[in-house]
Amino acid sequence: MSLRHAVLGLLSSGPASGYDLLKIFEISLANVWPATQSQLYAELGRLADAGFVAVAAEGPRGRKEYAITDAGRAELHHWMTEVEPTQVNRSDMLLRVFFLGVLDPDEAWSYLHSRAEVADQRHRALAELREFVAQGDDPLSVYGLLALEWGLRFAATQRDWAEWAEREIDRIGVRKDRREVSG
Repeated sequence: MSLRHAVLGLLSSGPASGYDLLKIFEISLANVWPATQSQLYAELGRLADAGFVAVAAEGPRGRKEYAITDAGRAELHHWMTEVEPTQVNRSDMLLRVFFLGVLDPDEAWSYLHSRAEVADQRHRALAELREFVAQGDDPLSVYGLLALEWGLRFAATQRDWAEWAEREIDRIGVRKDRREVSG
């Protein structure tokens, strides 16, 4: 997925300023594809240069409202129907897990515990967001709820896995054994 297509998808619902798009990202797409202000504004410039969006209105202090063009809709449709989604095969979190043996067992356990806490916090934040998104009946809300549910389930899986991994370290006695040897 690219930021380009995320912006085109949001603009397919109607014109919006960069600020409006950033706020929509924060309450909807951050679960799927986060974007910073600088990334978003740079992408809007590239989309305008490519003819995929056009300035629909200008307001005070240089505020610009962008609208998707026919070429932008065609690009979004092409990406949605003909481009195979990329599968992410890298996780620096799991790479660290693979090498937890280089840490003190208590540090390894703490790392896993922190991953469980982070996933639990993410799950709670998404659950709160679900209440807001579920109120809408527009396409972004309806399909956004599907993506949000994936995020909820993914966060719950990450939390459950990290808690299981903590118990595994305790079960196999790595923490206890290491303390006895060093003490």
